[in-house]
Amino acid sequence: MRDFFVCDFFAAVPKHDLASMEHPIFSLSTRPDRRVLSYEHRGTEITITPSVKGRATIFDADILIFCISQLMAAINLGRTTSRTLTLTAHDLLLATGRETSGDAYKRLRDAFERLAGTRITTNLTTGPKADRVEVTSGFGLIESWEIVRKTRGGRMVSVSVTLSEWLYRAVLSKSVLTLSRDYFSLRKPLERRLYELARKHCGGQPSWQVSVAVLAKKSGSNSPIRVFRAMLREIIKGDRLPDYVLLEEPGDLIRITPRDVVDDDGAWGGAGGPILSPETLDEARRLAPGWDIYALEASWRGVWVATGRPRLRSADKAFLGWVKKQSG
Repeated sequence: MRDFFVCDFFAAVPKHDLASMEHPIFSLSTRPDRRVLSYEHRGTEITITPSVKGRATIFDADILIFCISQLMAAINLGRTTSRTLTLTAHDLLLATGRETSGDAYKRLRDAFERLAGTRITTNLTTGPKADRVEVTSGFGLIESWEIVRKTRGGRMVSVSVTLSEWLYRAVLSKSVLTLSRDYFSLRKPLERRLYELARKHCGGQPSWQVSVAVLAKKSGSNSPIRVFRAMLREIIKGDRLPDYVLLEEPGDLIRITPRDVVDDDGAWGGAGGPILSPETLDEARRLAPGWDIYALEASWRGVWVATGRPRLRSADKAFLGWVKKQSG
């Protein structure tokens, strides 16, 4: 049995791990960020120590997203995987919406070095819940990387990447969410981070309301609150986030709502959209093993909107019936 996995799924659905979407692991800075970040939220503790080249950025995370997407595509087809992957640099650049010039390959090399050099110490565990024991461990975002083949001019062609056990366990347990392909077109680091948080927190509820202070903390922003608030208002005005709308509310609060169910008055489904219970989502996971339940839910809500937002006697039964048809 080979001990590496070849990335060969063209146009694999973009997926990201839940822990990276929930917590501020990646830097939002466009300059080398050499600050040690200590983060604590509701019992989760994370310390992120950069190398001399700086902390891995939210754009560097595209490499991990590409790897996760490839692994999940293989797992869903029953293929054998490994935490050591061999990928084609050109495919990675295209899949993540980047240019393929000579400078792009140099920037890709720098990203690999930041990912390998950034160290994480955390009590946050990944993998099946039944197997989790709270321990504090330290690791790199990737364990190692190596250029396997390059052109005569020195441009990388094939790259071998070994993911951390922590991240690989997250993939094997399917602790991932699907991203919009438009995520890669977001050029502001904070826009990307807000999309990740929206995707993570709006999955099982009609909207997510959060204070500006908590949002600043969860985003990992190093800006003063007044500056962070101003950046939020600029993003709200630009309205470029895929799938989600941000609204500023009284009390220094931000409400994030899925875009396809926002009425002209900003309300969820007007007279009240379908709300699904946590038990229904658990049953949907049983009916469609391996599927992204939140993506399924979003698709179902899109169908509900497209069909005129009909009143449902039981939203839970309607959703589960729809899931059975999709997975059958």
